[in-house]
Amino acid sequence: MTEDDLDRNRRHFLGLATAVTGVVGIGFVAVPFLSSLKPSARSQALGVPVEVPLGSLEAGEMIRVLWRGRLVFVLRRTEEMLARLAENLDKLRDPNSEEEDQQPNYAANGTRSVRPEYLVVEGSCTHLGCAPLEDFEVRPAEGWGGGFFCPCHGSKFDLAGRVYKGVPAPTNLRIPPHRFIRDDLLVIGQDTGAA
Repeated sequence: MTEDDLDRNRRHFLGLATAVTGVVGIGFVAVPFLSSLKPSARSQALGVPVEVPLGSLEAGEMIRVLWRGRLVFVLRRTEEMLARLAENLDKLRDPNSEEEDQQPNYAANGTRSVRPEYLVVEGSCTHLGCAPLEDFEVRPAEGWGGGFFCPCHGSKFDLAGRVYKGVPAPTNLRIPPHRFIRDDLLVIGQDTGAA
């Protein structure tokens, strides 16, 4: 073997070794970079459906649940509360929930719910996002049949989350996707197979 052949073989080996080292180096840089694009465990958890046990929720009581960083109210309505939903419809801006994107199709009804007894609604005023307070006390002299009141700017919503006329909030409270797994277990954030 001549000295030129030896140099050529050495250059070929060095070129090949450099290429392999470069590919391995790119891999070491690419793997952490591509891993950084994967959503964090916290952000994945924010999108996960939330199970809400309803066994201890008495009629007339409400619980608050956090789903996707949003406050959700779960109200177990009494028979009296359900009866009041048909009153004062002329005072509501959207009594038939005709505004699109405010509720899933299965909740576009008079009670705005899958099961009339339970109202599942986002606890965020549609005006500027403040958290409305529950005010279930009936005051006929004021024309108030109970519902939700936003203390920030005075928006009012009935016991189905429907907005009253003449208040800053433009639309009804939003109904998140939800379904019942059992009579005593609700899932918020998932509605396939709603019952």
